[in-house]
Amino acid sequence: MISVTTFKGKAVALFGLGGSGLATALALAAGGADVTAWDDSAASVENAAAAGVKTGDLRNLDWTTIAALVLSPGVPLTHPKPHWSADLARAAGVEVIGDIELFVRERRAHAPDCPFIAITGTNGKSTTTALIAHILKSSGRDTQLGGNIGTAVLTLDPPKAGRFYVVECSSYQIDLAPTLNPSAGILLNVTPDHLDRHGSIEHYADVKERLVAGSKTAIIGVDDSYCERIADRVERAGTKVVRISKRSVLADGIYAEGARLVLARGGATHEVADLSPIQTLRGAHNAQNAAAAVGACLAVGVSEDEIRSGLASFPGLKHRMQPVGRKGDTLFVNDSKATNADAAAPALSSFERIYWIAGGVAKEGGISTLGEFFPKIAKAYLIGEAAPAFAATLGEAVPFEMSGTLERAVEDAAADAGRDGSGPVAVLLSPACASFDQYKNFEVRGDAFVKHVAALPGVSMLIEV
Repeated sequence: MISVTTFKGKAVALFGLGGSGLATALALAAGGADVTAWDDSAASVENAAAAGVKTGDLRNLDWTTIAALVLSPGVPLTHPKPHWSADLARAAGVEVIGDIELFVRERRAHAPDCPFIAITGTNGKSTTTALIAHILKSSGRDTQLGGNIGTAVLTLDPPKAGRFYVVECSSYQIDLAPTLNPSAGILLNVTPDHLDRHGSIEHYADVKERLVAGSKTAIIGVDDSYCERIADRVERAGTKVVRISKRSVLADGIYAEGARLVLARGGATHEVADLSPIQTLRGAHNAQNAAAAVGACLAVGVSEDEIRSGLASFPGLKHRMQPVGRKGDTLFVNDSKATNADAAAPALSSFERIYWIAGGVAKEGGISTLGEFFPKIAKAYLIGEAAPAFAATLGEAVPFEMSGTLERAVEDAAADAGRDGSGPVAVLLSPACASFDQYKNFEVRGDAFVKHVAALPGVSMLIEV
C-alpha cells in the first residue's frame, strides 16, 4: 500500500467506496489523514466501516475544515450533472481530486525521479499498459502495474528510486488528477465515448489531452484528427512529442509498415521491431499499441534489445485476441472482450480465414458495420439471443449455423476448421455482443470457451487451463 502522507493531519472527505474508493480511504488513513467516507450504497458504507474506515454522511460535515474531497472515478464530476458531494465541495472552495492525483503527489514528495508511465486512449489502453509492464518486468526492472487496468493505484508498493510505475488512466481519473505529470504519457486515440459523462467529444478530448500535456515525454497516436491537433498543441507548448501511427509514414516518430515498426529520427529510419511472429500482437491496432510501448520504454531508458525481447514474449491479455490453443493449422482465439461490433472488428481484420463464433445480447446496430470482413468468414456459429438477428444480417453473404450454445459452437467450428485444408485458419470467439443472456460477464464466457477448446481431442493448449 502507498500511505498517503501528503494529507497527514488534515481532514479529508471521500465519496465512493467501491474497490478503489475503499483502498483510497485506507491509504489516506494509513498516512495520517482524518478521513470521513461515504457512499450512496448502504452496503458499501457498511463494508468500509467493517474494514476500519471512519464513515459519515458528507452532508453533515463542516466543509470549512475539509482539505479535499476525494471522489471515486465512477462518480459524476461534471456531466450529466455533478454529484451532490462535488457540489458541496465546490461551494466551500474545496478541491476535488481522485486516487491518481494522490499517487502523483506521493511520488513527487518521496521519489520524484522514479519512472512513471501513464496511458490513456479510447481504445487499446489496457493492452498497451500490460505490454509496457511486461517489457519492463522481463528486463528485470522493479515494475508496478495498476490504475484503470484493475489494480487500485494506491495498493501498489510505495514510490522509491528505481521503481517503475505503469498506470492506465481513464478519462474519469484524468479529470480528477489536475497535476498529473508522468515521465512518459501516452495518448493512443480519441473517438466518441463516455459522452454522457463529458458532455461533448471536445470536452472528452480536452480531458485526454491533460495527461500528455503534463508529461515529460508525450507519445501520441496521430491517426485521428483530435490527437493530431493535440500533438501539435502539446509540442508548441514545449513538451517533447513522439508521434506514432499505424497507417502513415512519419518523418519523426514510430510508425507501422505492416508488421514492422519503424523508428524515424533526425532524417534516418530503422526497424525497431518485427511483430509478424508475435501471435499476441496481430493486427494494425496492436501495431499502434506496440509502437506506443516502444516509445514509452525508450523514453524511460529501456534499450531496443530489451524492448524486442519483451515484445516477443508478451502473453497478451486474457479475453482480448488471446491465442489459447492450436491443432494443426487451426488457431483457437479468445476475444470474449469484444462485446460490440466495433470491438470485434480488430480480431476480424487480423485473420484471413475465420470460423467465427458470435452472439449473445446484441448491442444497438448489431453487426451491420462488419460487412467488410464477411469475405474472411468461412462460416459463422451463432449463439444466444442475437442469433436470429445476426443470421438475418449475414443472409447469403456468409454460411452460418444456429449453434445455440458456446459448447456446440466450439465443437462444430473446430470440426469444420479441421476439414478446411486451405492453410492457416482461426476459430475465433469474438461475439460482438454482451454475455448476459448465458454468462455473468465476458470473463466467464471467455473462460468457458477456453474450457471447451481444452476438451477437444488433439488440441495443444497455449495457456494454462
